[in-house]
Amino acid sequence: MLVPERDARRGQLHALVVAARPLQWTKNLLVFAGVIFAAELSDPRRVAEAVLIFVAFSLASSAAYLVNDVRDAEGDREHPVKRLRPIASGEVSPRLATGAAALLVLAAFVIAAPAGLEAVGFVAAFVVSQIAYTVWLKHIVLIDALTISWLFVLRAAAGAVGVDVRLSPWLVLCTGLLALFLALGKRRAELLLVSSDLAPGRPVLSGYSFALLDQLVAIVAAATISSYSIYTFTATDSAAMMLTIPFVVFGLFRYLYLMHQRALGEEPDRIALADPPIIATVVLWVTTAALILILA
Repeated sequence: MLVPERDARRGQLHALVVAARPLQWTKNLLVFAGVIFAAELSDPRRVAEAVLIFVAFSLASSAAYLVNDVRDAEGDREHPVKRLRPIASGEVSPRLATGAAALLVLAAFVIAAPAGLEAVGFVAAFVVSQIAYTVWLKHIVLIDALTISWLFVLRAAAGAVGVDVRLSPWLVLCTGLLALFLALGKRRAELLLVSSDLAPGRPVLSGYSFALLDQLVAIVAAATISSYSIYTFTATDSAAMMLTIPFVVFGLFRYLYLMHQRALGEEPDRIALADPPIIATVVLWVTTAALILILA
C-alpha cells in the first residue's frame, strides 16, 4: 500500500478547505448562463439571485466532495495522486469531514432561500443526485457518465429558472452534451492509468474499453457541435451567434488533442485552467458572445 504524504505546513482548517475543493467551484459558474444568454446582466436583482445560487451550488458541491472522499478514502490511498487528498492522507478525519458536509448543505439551502422556492428545489435535487451518484450511480457503466451530465444540466436549469428567465432547451442540451463529453474523457484517462498500472481503478472501469470510450467521445463531440450550431442558427436574439461556432469546435478539438497526444483528461477543470489555448478560446468565446448579445 502506498503511504500517504501529509503536508505538515498546513493546519486542519486549511486541509479541510482543500478537501472541499474550492477550485472545482468553477463548474458552478454555469448558473450564470441563463442571465447572460437572456441579456439580463443589467438587472441587479437577477444578477444577485444568480450569485446566491452560485454560492449555494458551490457549498453543496463541496459537501458532496467531502462525503465522496470519506467513502473512497481506502481506495484513494492506493492512487498516486488521490492518496494526497486530506481525508485519504489522514489530515482530516471522516467525522470532521462528514460534520462539515452537513453544515455546508444546510448553508446551501439557507443561502438559496432568498432566490425563491424553485432555487431551493434545484439545490435539493442537486444534493440528492450527488448522494445517489456517490453511493450507487457511479458504479454503473454509462449511468455514471450520464449522471455527471445531469448534474451540469441542473446547474444550468437552476441558473435560469431560479432567476426567472426563459430556460432555453438548446442551452440545456448543449450543457448536457458538453458535460457528457468531459465525463467520458475523464473515464478514458482513468482507464489509461489503470492499463498502465499507475493506479488501481474503480470497479466501474471494468465495463469500459478504449474502443468503446473513443466511439462514445466522438459521437458526443459531434452531437455537441451540431446542437450548438443549430442553437446559433435559430437564436432569436441574434443570428450572429454563429460566429462563435469556431471557438466551440476548436475547444473540443484541443481537448481531444490533449486527451490523446498528452494523455490528459482525468481532471477536465484543471486542463481548462492550465492550458493556454483553451483559456484563450474560452475568453474569446465569452467576449464574442457578450458583444453579440449586447449589440443585438
